[in-house]
Amino acid sequence: MTHDHVHPVELVIFDCDGVLVDSERICVRVDAEIFAGLGVSFTEEEIVEHFVGSSSETYRAIVEERLGRPLERGWFDAYKHLYEEALDAELTVVDGITDALDALSVPYCLASNGGHASIRRNLTTTGLLPRFEGRIFSAADVPRGKPAPDLFLHAAATMGVPPSRCAVVEDSPYGVAAARAAGMRAFGYCGGLTRADRLAGDGVVVFDDMRELVGLLGR
Repeated sequence: MTHDHVHPVELVIFDCDGVLVDSERICVRVDAEIFAGLGVSFTEEEIVEHFVGSSSETYRAIVEERLGRPLERGWFDAYKHLYEEALDAELTVVDGITDALDALSVPYCLASNGGHASIRRNLTTTGLLPRFEGRIFSAADVPRGKPAPDLFLHAAATMGVPPSRCAVVEDSPYGVAAARAAGMRAFGYCGGLTRADRLAGDGVVVFDDMRELVGLLGR
């Protein structure tokens, strides 16, 4: 009997926010501003726990629950510019990620719960776009975002690699759950905002330095 995990990795699927671009600490600060404007409060720890890596549906549901009322359609449009301005001014790549990409000898792609426009903006701002052009997958392309496996399965199918030969690099519990649901190897990056214990789980490799990724993939 062969075990899938002995297959070499043939495709590495990267999340974007917090894995390629160091956007999450910026977004958490903007989230706090938005919540204050709506008259609802979350601590920074709660914001990291509930919202980092979440889908827009999850985000809305959690805010509505704490607000105690539904948000009107399109409520978010008034706040989008706050993220865009902050990211344009401050966004950088995650430390070590360009070294990791340079060292990879297998194909890689990107799969994010963000929309295509915001993914492209963030990659353009940080100079990473040429590395991912034509290999960008968004939750907008599939019925359900992470933690459902749809997005990772779509990325793997498009890239022509079976799930058992894919490795996913994520920094949120939602993303790690999606990778495991897709039958892929999960690598949880804890060098950003998400604590290691929130990424840990059966078969998840947790690490805090992107420069170590290629060595970990080869194990």
